[in-house]
Amino acid sequence: MVCVKNVANCLNLKFYTMHDIFLDALVDSAKTIPFLLFVYIGIELVEYKLANRLIEKIKKAGSIGPAIGAIAGILPQCGFSVFATALYNQRFVTIGTLMAVYLSTSDEAIPVILSQPDKIGIIVPLIVTKVIIALIFGYILDLIYQKNKQKTLAHVEVYNLGYDNPNHSHDDVLSRNACCGHHVENSAKNFSIRKIFFHPLVHALKIFIFIFIVTFAINLALVELGDAVLAKIFLSNGFLQPFLVAFFGLIPNCAASVGITELYLKGIITYGSVIAGLCASGGLGILILFREEKNKLDAIRIVGLLFGISVMAGLFVQYILKF
Repeated sequence: MVCVKNVANCLNLKFYTMHDIFLDALVDSAKTIPFLLFVYIGIELVEYKLANRLIEKIKKAGSIGPAIGAIAGILPQCGFSVFATALYNQRFVTIGTLMAVYLSTSDEAIPVILSQPDKIGIIVPLIVTKVIIALIFGYILDLIYQKNKQKTLAHVEVYNLGYDNPNHSHDDVLSRNACCGHHVENSAKNFSIRKIFFHPLVHALKIFIFIFIVTFAINLALVELGDAVLAKIFLSNGFLQPFLVAFFGLIPNCAASVGITELYLKGIITYGSVIAGLCASGGLGILILFREEKNKLDAIRIVGLLFGISVMAGLFVQYILKF
């Protein structure tokens, strides 16, 4: 017997085997593939139509960078966090703009939610919450780091006038790929039927595997440990849960956002915690930051700020707004 709808309803069944758990997770996860493929093809087409415009707006944003960054971050996948990081490493954008992109982006969360039609209602509140957080803290950071902001804006102005150091290459870092070898700028410039369908297919299968692994692990834990023990492991409804989930969100891999989203959809973590985790989930952008940023202390500072802001936002949502 396979309990496809809800593993928790099967906890008292004597013959609920490992095979049942595996099959249950596989069936539930496989159902998401058509939705994921449809969503990723849509994202690819949107990137082709709009990504170049957003990229140019980010480059020329100046003082309104955090607002543009927060809007750009809405587009799912980690492509814009990678690109924003590359721009920051070359001092084309301010720390506030970079942080706005990180806080706004949800990496793979939106496609994962869209793959489960009964959960679609949480997407708008999630996006709105994260954009507001990105706007507030993006501008606060630019205000705090005013000197750095002025230096960045001065560099952008010099570059636009053609007076930048000719030995200072901006193209090398900007050519970095995001997940699955995908590059936002290239996909925005070059229309390819193969890329429009091949990359979404590869990406959908990759996310399906992550969803299956997380679902299988949760189902197995529910059967072997029970609700109470699992709740203790994830600090259920506790003050420290947003800290734990935000720390998990810092992992520079799209598996982190998939795991966080699945835990929330299955009711294991709170809305405040999912906000903390997804705000911290900058995807491969964080990896690029540490790899390319010459000032490693600056990279550590940015990640520390990202973690702190994400936790504060999660706690505020959980205890003040009580969502």
